[in-house]
This record gives sequence, structure tokens and C-alpha cells, in this order.
Amino acid sequence: MGEDSAVARYAAEFVGTFMLVFTIGCNVLSGQPVWGGISIACVLTVMIYALGKSSGANFNPAVSLALGICDKLAWSEVAIYSVVQIIAGITAGFCYLGMFGDSFNLAPTKGHTLWQAGLAEVLYTFMLCFVVLNVAASNVHAGKNQFYGIAIGFVIVAGAYSGGSVSMGCFNPAVAFGIDVSSSHLGVKYCFFYTIFEFVGAALAAGAFKICRAAQEEDAGADAGMPAKLLSEFLGTFILVLTVGLNVLSGSAAGAFSIAASLMCMIFALGSCSGAHFNPAVTAAIFCSGRKCITAAQAGEYVIAQIVGGVVAAFTYSAMMNGESFPLGPSADYKWSQAIVAEFTFTFVLAFVVLSVATVKSSLSEYFGFAIGMCVTVGGCAIGKVSGGSLNPAVSFGIAAAHVPKGGGLGAAAVYALVEILAGAAAAGVFSLTQPSEFEGKDDEAMA
Repeated sequence: MGEDSAVARYAAEFVGTFMLVFTIGCNVLSGQPVWGGISIACVLTVMIYALGKSSGANFNPAVSLALGICDKLAWSEVAIYSVVQIIAGITAGFCYLGMFGDSFNLAPTKGHTLWQAGLAEVLYTFMLCFVVLNVAASNVHAGKNQFYGIAIGFVIVAGAYSGGSVSMGCFNPAVAFGIDVSSSHLGVKYCFFYTIFEFVGAALAAGAFKICRAAQEEDAGADAGMPAKLLSEFLGTFILVLTVGLNVLSGSAAGAFSIAASLMCMIFALGSCSGAHFNPAVTAAIFCSGRKCITAAQAGEYVIAQIVGGVVAAFTYSAMMNGESFPLGPSADYKWSQAIVAEFTFTFVLAFVVLSVATVKSSLSEYFGFAIGMCVTVGGCAIGKVSGGSLNPAVSFGIAAAHVPKGGGLGAAAVYALVEILAGAAAAGVFSLTQPSEFEGKDDEAMA
């Protein structure tokens, strides 16, 4: 590339990173506890769409590192991008300091240790880099979709309201340095620790990407293979349940939307790998519908990976929140009968939408992740105060398992799981009833 294109790339990285960090500062200093995370996610989304064609829109040294490890970005560019991004972050920090006459220091949130904050930074930086690699850099998706911006940007919605309650939610060394250096009168310390944790997250994301996409990096049309699919199901379910737990335990004001965003982003990232079920009820619905070639044995393996992912995530969020957990079941103001109806109805909605947008002959190519993910916003807001809005046996068993050390049991999870699986089966039946054209000539179809 010539000098002009190099100038354009570095300028794009500076502008995008500057706007990200400046928006963070403005939201924090003006006091936006509810909408702040969404505002920050949206600035990242729009700048990715605006500048992706110029530089790849990394805006984050951890993202650049992950791309370098996966041979998607030259190491010389990784170094230059990272320097430009950190300079942009520091510049933005001083700009919001000048605008407000105030700044804020970087540190774990009250009641949390450095290691808890570090784990939050590792996990959500992992998520961010992993989504970038899958939707914007993989042979399957690079240059072939338009959902990449929202898939990457809305990782911040998932992380800001969950991991942000523990670490302040940087997930980006340029953000960490921008915040810390602009508040240097309070000390410059945590930006160095956070950067190490974020780079660990980036490296883990690169490793997971190489496993999940190994076959498809050789041939974009290849089947990912069962080990890659099972890792995909584990990771997607883990991120979902982790986000559920952290939002609930932190009393997030945007919990349902944050959880929905985590599901949406991971569906966009891994839909072309495993189908991105992340939910035994969805797996049951797809198996019962006969629309996709998944055997009973494969469905069983998926369900095991999902349940394990959910349980591991639940103990992880409990550790991050000082051993806290919460019970599964209807809230004090509602009866079990109401909770069962609530779980059945909105799990049905989720499974039915999956079947209708992702398994049909003319599936949604750009909006499938959004359509499925937003079912969690629907159910979480509608019945979260009734049943908790689990809508997923992996979520149910994860929540219940983490509460066992506090005297809880798995009985409620078994009831919820049964109801949710039945809802998935019901969704398959209604799908066949309402969309018969999907089954015409079914016996002659070559199922992938």
C-alpha cells in the first residue's frame, strides 16, 4: 500500500478511537447510568461502519493483537495501529477533561478486587475480539455481510452492563490509557494491569477462533466439524449465562437488553459454525422440526455442551461477584403456575423465531441474529419479574447450580427445563402448521 493509504488507515484508527473514548467520558461525566452503555456501543457501531473500509476499524489494540495472531493483520501494522489508538484515547481523555473540567480514575468497582476486574476484562475482551474475528475477518464472513458493525458494537451493550459492574468495562487498552492518563492526578496504575488482562483475552479469542474456524479457514464452504461445533455451543452459552448472572447480581437497569445483545452477537459470530443454538430448547425445536440434519446423538452432544457452558459460566459470575448467587423460580409476588406459563410462552417465541428465520429455505442473511437475540428483550422485559425469564434450560441449570452452595437445589431447574423443552417442541409443531411450504419436497432436499 502507498503512503496515502497508510495515512488514511492511521487517521481512521485515530478518529474512530478518539470518538469511542470521548463518548465514554461524556457519558460517565454527564451521568448516564441507563443509556451510557448503549451510547458507547452505538458510537463504536457507527464508526465501524463509517471507517471499516479505510482501516478495518480496529479502534482497539487488543483487537489488532488478535488479528495479528490470526495472520489477519501484519505485525508492523499491529504495532502502528496500537500506538495510534492509545494516542487517540489519551487525546480524547484530555478533551473530555477540558470540556467538563473533570475526569475519573480507572479502578475495579467498589467491592471488587483487581483479579475479579481482570477476569471481567479478560472475558469481555475475549468476546469482543472473538466476534471481530468471526464476523469481519473469517473466510466465511469477511467482506460478505453487513451485520459486522452491529455484531461488534453491541458486544459493548453485553459487556458494559455486566462486566462493567466489576471492572468499569474497558475491554480496550486505548480506553484504559485514555481514562487513566487524563486522571493522572489521581494516579496512573490500573491501565497497565487492564492492558495485560485485555491482551490475554485477545490471545484466548485468537486461539478459540482457530479451533472453531480451522476447517472453514481452509475452505469457507466446509463443515466446521463436531469438535468445533461443540466448542462453539459451549462458548456461546457461556457468554450468555455469564451476562445473565452479572446483570442480575449487579441490579442492571438494562439487563434484558444486555443479555439479548450477548445472544445476538454470539449468534452472528457462530451461526455459520454450529448454528448457534446455545439453548437446549432451540436444539429440541430444530430436531423436532426436521428442517436441519441433526441426529439425536448430535442433539444430545449439543445439549451437554450447552449445559456445561451454562454451569461453568454461573460459577464464574458467582466468583466475580464475591460468591453471590440467586435462586431460580417465580418471584415472591407470583405463583409457580404463572411462572410455568410465562416460561413456556416466551421460550416458544424464541424457538419459533429461530425456526422461522434461520432454518427456512430463504433464511434471513443479515438480520437473523438481531431477530433471535431480541426475543430475549421481549421475554426478559415481559416476564422477568414473573419467572426470571430464563427461556433456556442451560440458563436454568446454570443459575440453580451456582445457588446450590447457598442451600439451593436443582428441582426448579428440572421443572423449568422440562417446560422449556416442551415449548421448543411446540414451536416445531406450530412452525410446520404455519409454514407448510417449508416442507414441500422435503424428502428430495439435500440437507447440509
